[in-house]
Amino acid sequence: MRPALLNPLFAPVTSLGGVGPKQDRLLRYLLDRDETPRLIDLLLHLPASVIDRRARPKIRDAVPGTVVTLEVTVDRHRPAPARNPRAPHLVYASDETGDVVLTYFRAQPGYVEKLLPVGSKRYVSGTAQMYDGTLQLTHPDRVVDEAGFAKLSGIDPVYPLTEGLALGSLRRAMAQALQKLPTLQEWISPEVLRRCKFPPIAEALNRVHMPVELTDILPDSPFWSRLAFDELLAGQLALALVRAQLRRPAGDRHAGDGHLRNKIIDALPYALTASQRQAAAAITDDLRQPVRMLRLLQGDVGSGKTVVALLAAAAVTEAGKQAALMAPTEILARQHIKTIAPLAERAGLRVAILTGREKGKERRDILARLAAGEIDFLVGTHALIQDDVVFKALALAVVDEQHRFGVRERLALTAKGCNVDVLVLSATPIPRTLVLTYFGDMDVSELREKPAGRQPIDTRAVPDSRLSEVMDAVGRALSAGKLVYWICPLVEESEAINLTDAEQRFQSLKARFGDKVGLVHGKMRGTEKDRVMAQFAAGEVGLLVATTVVEVGVDVPAATIMVIENAERFGLAQLHQLRGRIGRGSEASTCLLLYREPLNDMSKARLNVIRETTDGFRIAEEDLKLRGEGDVLGVRQSGLPGYRIARSDVHGQLITQARDEALRIMKDNPKLQGARGEALRCLLYLFERDEALPLIGAG
Repeated sequence: MRPALLNPLFAPVTSLGGVGPKQDRLLRYLLDRDETPRLIDLLLHLPASVIDRRARPKIRDAVPGTVVTLEVTVDRHRPAPARNPRAPHLVYASDETGDVVLTYFRAQPGYVEKLLPVGSKRYVSGTAQMYDGTLQLTHPDRVVDEAGFAKLSGIDPVYPLTEGLALGSLRRAMAQALQKLPTLQEWISPEVLRRCKFPPIAEALNRVHMPVELTDILPDSPFWSRLAFDELLAGQLALALVRAQLRRPAGDRHAGDGHLRNKIIDALPYALTASQRQAAAAITDDLRQPVRMLRLLQGDVGSGKTVVALLAAAAVTEAGKQAALMAPTEILARQHIKTIAPLAERAGLRVAILTGREKGKERRDILARLAAGEIDFLVGTHALIQDDVVFKALALAVVDEQHRFGVRERLALTAKGCNVDVLVLSATPIPRTLVLTYFGDMDVSELREKPAGRQPIDTRAVPDSRLSEVMDAVGRALSAGKLVYWICPLVEESEAINLTDAEQRFQSLKARFGDKVGLVHGKMRGTEKDRVMAQFAAGEVGLLVATTVVEVGVDVPAATIMVIENAERFGLAQLHQLRGRIGRGSEASTCLLLYREPLNDMSKARLNVIRETTDGFRIAEEDLKLRGEGDVLGVRQSGLPGYRIARSDVHGQLITQARDEALRIMKDNPKLQGARGEALRCLLYLFERDEALPLIGAG
């Protein structure tokens, strides 16, 4: 149960004055919520910058282009003439040193006269500009009388907004939300507070939203850093609770005698790499231990993670148990089954797939066989964690992370069995610091080599002014029977961003190469996508125009050429993932990065790294160095994926401190009892990490 103390913060934003259905809709979009946001969601939306209104010059000393606050007397109005309503309403005002014109476009009749009565003294704040030799303020941000000026903050926060949402109305909502903040007990230990010089949480929130100094809203200020630490601590504590649950002594263990694994290894068309053998051995060892396994298997594109997962599933099947693999997308789940099914068949392992597409009788049959123990290894999507999916004896949960699954999904899958072992796969090599952030203290296996027979990929960067040459080269490749990917950043034309979209590029390439061209993107139906992919794999379509839906799990070994349009717009991890779709067969491959000039320094550095190396571990480290945040884990936003406040470049050193603090809490107070335990439960609820709380009472 959520502590009652937090109820005011979990009230909907629509309970605030001035927040109606329209604002609700805009705030859902801004705060990325499916339902009406709550006050806590609003309070954790932090400012991006500030406006300093503390400069109070006389009119003659105002510097054009700067924000000023002027004390003026209103002299006269010149409303827009009736015949020309597009002309501005002008207000002439002055002080003892000169004149200023306040300009309002499309003003409501009577509004400006009421705001600025002739003869009154007013304080106006806005950006000063010179127009026809006279100082001018267009649509001043603030117009207040003496009493209003006494309350006026000298520094105004500026928030990230969405179209249609006014900054003023967001600020007013924020001020009301701060009023509702209850008195929260401290959850950070006194020594950490002292060492990091953190203020109390209420002071941190107030100073970030109502800054007293310009530096108050910087991510490295003590106020923002305090909130970042809270968020990281909530994440680390949730991971520690999950780990403690998984690390409990487990009864019967899950590794068999190796007869199925040997059959799979014999059926492979190539020998396992050294790191595949090491990872498989480490997993088998984990499966024999008296505690449950919690291992992260990370490897580069095409390093053979699926085969290692299959060997782990075979080990539990030898012990008479079942395994499940959950992938974040249907394309990825079908990709896994394509690799697994032929090998499993040779070894006598019974496998099946369950996604949203299996319906009716087919789905009922799969569920009946699963419950009867007639399926050894079930591969699927979120469909695996639905209530009616019942295993006879689930012993191993393999979660293909792709950073789209949280703790909640992992727990839901392990709840389908007893003492279930967990193997998490990551397709993007993750820098060690981030492994700690997202996976806590998991044991890690890395697949560093590529399977034998893989050819290197020749990567080149080409300006888009040479597009016609690239098209000629693609034409020659198609004539020679080669398969080509052409990647675009958008599905369809966007007015907001000037980038090539897949629909448009498909039309232009189809006009040139005819029926040899196919198109896949994320807005297509699953069956339609599969049909086009199958045509491409069979060579019926030679040129596949696609968005990043092909980034993961698409395996066409015969494809040897890739063109990535607007390559400067993609993150390093994403470019690396995309490029990993070629070079999967025995032929040499080429990747062309088409970029739009001029390139900024960041884009230049990115394209250089991707040209120099195909080592995903090095690319991940470079990505973290270059950007410090965001796309390292394939999430295109500023900040750590899954975290709203913490930034890896600014708060990196807080991750380890939050982890140490979480481990200390688990050692001293694993059941989160007493006053501090109650405070920590509040913390988990505030940062939406409460899914780990039921584990405290679990057996």
